[in-house]
Amino acid sequence: MITDPVADMLTRIRNANTALQETTAMPTSKLKQQIARILLEEGYIAGFSVEKGEPADRLVIELKYGPSRERVITNVKRISKPGRRVYAPKDRLPRVLGGLGTAIMSTSTGICTDREASKRGIGGEVLCFVW
Repeated sequence: MITDPVADMLTRIRNANTALQETTAMPTSKLKQQIARILLEEGYIAGFSVEKGEPADRLVIELKYGPSRERVITNVKRISKPGRRVYAPKDRLPRVLGGLGTAIMSTSTGICTDREASKRGIGGEVLCFVW
């Protein structure tokens, strides 16, 4: 069985968000840290940190809610999977909810959003949609 670490991360965020939890934790990797950085920059999470531990380090994500506990993240969807990779060329980058959501992409210059990829004029693998 092949496990997908990005899908695991997104599922943990989705489940914690549904249960209105303050934080969620998972094993860390550079890819997960970059995705968390983008979620923070786009305003979907309140913060993240890496906790040292045995046997592995953990990525702790602080979820963000509105003033009356309404969810900031409505949904998270994994697009490119290990069994079916989805790539977007620079002239056909995805738009999530007509520009209201964010597509997180893996490009030759690193992990970025669909807007950043459009500004740079590059394409890449579409990892997930967040709205």
